[in-house]
Amino acid sequence: MGPLNGIRVVEFTGIGPAPMAAMLLADLGADVVRLDRPQAAEAMNAGLPGPHMSEGRTVLGADLKSEEGRALARDLVERADVLLEGFRPGVMERLGLGPDTCLELNPRLVYARVTGWGQDGPLARTAGHDMNYISVNGALHAIGRADGPPVPPANLLGDFAGGTMFTVTGILAALVERGASGRGQVVDAAMVDGSALLMSMIHEDRARGSWSDERGTNYLDTGAPWYDVYECADGRYVSVGCIEPQFYAAFLAGTGLDGEELPGQWDRSGWPVLRERFAEVLRTRGRDEWAAVFEGVDACVMPVLSLEEAPDHPHVRARGTLVREGGRVVPGPAPRFSRTPGGVTRGRPQPDTAEVLKGWGLGT
Repeated sequence: MGPLNGIRVVEFTGIGPAPMAAMLLADLGADVVRLDRPQAAEAMNAGLPGPHMSEGRTVLGADLKSEEGRALARDLVERADVLLEGFRPGVMERLGLGPDTCLELNPRLVYARVTGWGQDGPLARTAGHDMNYISVNGALHAIGRADGPPVPPANLLGDFAGGTMFTVTGILAALVERGASGRGQVVDAAMVDGSALLMSMIHEDRARGSWSDERGTNYLDTGAPWYDVYECADGRYVSVGCIEPQFYAAFLAGTGLDGEELPGQWDRSGWPVLRERFAEVLRTRGRDEWAAVFEGVDACVMPVLSLEEAPDHPHVRARGTLVREGGRVVPGPAPRFSRTPGGVTRGRPQPDTAEVLKGWGLGT
């Protein structure tokens, strides 16, 4: 049933971070009702693919520009524990569904808002995407190789780590606080804020003088030769992350380099020599050959698997981290719970709308 069984969420349709947050809440057992445009809801209920990460939860059509649509939204809000929206600031207010209105209807409501720039500040109403949010807070600058441009990390850092995960954190914290106060509140989750907070360790290192603003020269950004990816004989790659001395020693033993006279691990002046030697040796065998060499060895060396290969890795398969379902790869739920495990909502049939509405005290 999941640890959020009994929690009702009304989700206003969006893209990226907001639907993923709703997906995670649903995976953890929350009863999520998604409000979408009437045509989109009709298509999804007919079995057609919906927007990203919108599967497996009830979808209702509502034209929020009409009084009928807004009335349906208000009815759901009155019965919900959580409202989740990802519009630009001011949109919900113009629809007559802003926090003041909704919290008056339901004082226990957790009103969660996820945006790129946040609800205030000079850029609050400006368009943007993941890489824009992580550009202005320094995160993107720090990602990439020396003498090369910054490398956008897909949309993992801004949208989903900085946006979705902090939205869910905010919702869960507000629900816990509500248990003591009996009152809801507004959660303002901004991708620019969340992704900046994820850089906390790097900011600490920089304050201590152990992290440089020069990209690709530090111990966790491919600057160190023992924390990088290397090409193998077959054109595939292994990841090497042997930071601690015992893991570094195991790496040298596995590659046969332990008998050579090499610069010290933390001797930065010797890093180019180490990098060249590591690259030379790792190119002598295929990726899976190296995986076999380091299997069961604490050297922090792993094969870099493709999206197609990853579900078949023994550890990934054993935990159900990725599963093949209906001809596609589906990530499993996370985190895991001992008594109230969650479940995957992707790929499930659409819930029976009438039954769901009846459970919410709407309809007949």
